[in-house]
Amino acid sequence: MPQVVTRFAPSPTGFLHIGGARTALFNWLYARRLGGKMLLRIEDTDRERSTDAAITAILDGLKWLGLDWDGEAVHQFQRAARHREVAEQLLAAGRAYYCYATPQELDDMRAKARAEGKPPRYDGRWRDRPASDAPPGVKPVIRLKAPQTGETVLEDLVQGRVAWANENLDDFVLLRSDGTPTYMLAVVVDDHDMDITHIIRGDDHLTNAARQMQIYQALGWDVPRMAHIPLIHGADGAKLSKRHGALGVDAYRAMGYLPAALRNYLVRLGWSHGDQEFFSTDEMIAAFDLAHVGRSPARFDFAKLENMNGHYIRTTSDAALTDLLIDTLPHLPENSAFPQQFDTAMRQKLLAAMPGLKERAKTLIELRDGAQFLFAQRPLPLDAAASGILDASSRQHLAELLPRLTALVAWSPAATEEVVRKYAEEKHLKLGQVAQPLRAALTGRATSPGIFDVFSVLGRDESLGRLADQIR
Repeated sequence: MPQVVTRFAPSPTGFLHIGGARTALFNWLYARRLGGKMLLRIEDTDRERSTDAAITAILDGLKWLGLDWDGEAVHQFQRAARHREVAEQLLAAGRAYYCYATPQELDDMRAKARAEGKPPRYDGRWRDRPASDAPPGVKPVIRLKAPQTGETVLEDLVQGRVAWANENLDDFVLLRSDGTPTYMLAVVVDDHDMDITHIIRGDDHLTNAARQMQIYQALGWDVPRMAHIPLIHGADGAKLSKRHGALGVDAYRAMGYLPAALRNYLVRLGWSHGDQEFFSTDEMIAAFDLAHVGRSPARFDFAKLENMNGHYIRTTSDAALTDLLIDTLPHLPENSAFPQQFDTAMRQKLLAAMPGLKERAKTLIELRDGAQFLFAQRPLPLDAAASGILDASSRQHLAELLPRLTALVAWSPAATEEVVRKYAEEKHLKLGQVAQPLRAALTGRATSPGIFDVFSVLGRDESLGRLADQIR
């Protein structure tokens, strides 16, 4: 059995959108599971819309998601001479022909088809005419001499048997009049030359499959196995749009999602493995197959993604999460109150606070904002909730606690907790009635990691200084 070779073949006319990312992931998992290769092809034949910035965004998005490819990326535009060679090969074999139909004639054909309620089709008028009939000054296209009877049948690995009546498929263009190849021809030639064995792509390409199979058959080439996966819809069942989450992968990074969480969420969009929700990368590779990809559109749900991201934040090691947050800061929306550069001491402070911070965060933005108090300058700015907590009565508690805390010999969560609990008991207060003013004074917010952990992370001098600021 030949080695499995899949490919991801994006068009660089924009960012790597979420549907493309899932297609790349499915190709990557299928190849990795079967010990094969996934190749990357940039389909940049649309020269007007293809941009270097889009190519960079696609490559960055794949790398961020942790999806590597084998070998160098292939650029389709650079293979135009090979595509022309194959079109001329078909011409010489009598499997294609020159067509001299003018733009006006093609418009008339489309108008006639519309009037008759039929799909627009080329009527084959140059299929059997000699070149001597060619009108002067018209540059011809090359069209495939497609079969006119019978069926073109695809045994799709997801959709099952799909058949098209050949009489409904016209002689489509392989090479334009300026000598540039069409998408249909370029894809077939590239997939053949790259030894692609399996084509996994969105089911919006299903109608292309029939035409591409006809090119394979005309050339006598083996047709790769194909799997057309349903598209992603919004939670409301409508076609995915920007309001649903049809954004670039870079936007998900900017929203504070972890690559591992997004990867896990994407693999579960349209593929199932029993009731399992969470997969390590190794588990994904071991379990992935095409037999359990559904035929119905998957529904994108931000709430589920956010919950999954929260799970990954909680289960990622403190050190790895600290590094990930610091590395991601340049991609997050700006927060001028949070440092962009970290020295060793600052990283250690963030690392020490991470166990309490990550329990309350569902995104890296929430994690960063929750950690803001660590690096705030004195006197600490208070948000509205913290200002509301620090009334005269609360400040009195702080004033009475300050000398007790100052007198501590050992500064630790256990030591500060003992002081605060003892004070609350003496005053016949619930612990929260004392802890909340402390939290407001130390963090400037009404929510934070455990208050005794906050004392520990800030250290003696900073903690006592912040309390003194609020008492004044």
